[in-house]
Amino acid sequence: MIAEANDIIINKEKFEKAAYILKAVAHPTRLAIIQLLDAQENLMVNEICETLKCEQSLISHHLINMKLRGILQSHKDGLNVYYSLKEREVTNLLTCIENCSCNM
Repeated sequence: MIAEANDIIINKEKFEKAAYILKAVAHPTRLAIIQLLDAQENLMVNEICETLKCEQSLISHHLINMKLRGILQSHKDGLNVYYSLKEREVTNLLTCIENCSCNM
């Protein structure tokens, strides 16, 4: 932590982690995937594709990206791969976005 003017405490590590997560989810499709996985804990790629009406290759790209960044996890059951949230706290972002009264 770094002390700044007027005794404001800046937690650089916390902001770095927040920026990392924000970069990883900063796309409408990724935010929608997070919302789906918050509502239903485990989903297969085809279920996500059907719900979001997106191509399988696009959804797979977003899932892999978020998995590599530690936001999602997956497990296999036979030929099926199920995705779920690894960082459940990321759903707090959705709440903040929904409650934002910015001029959007």
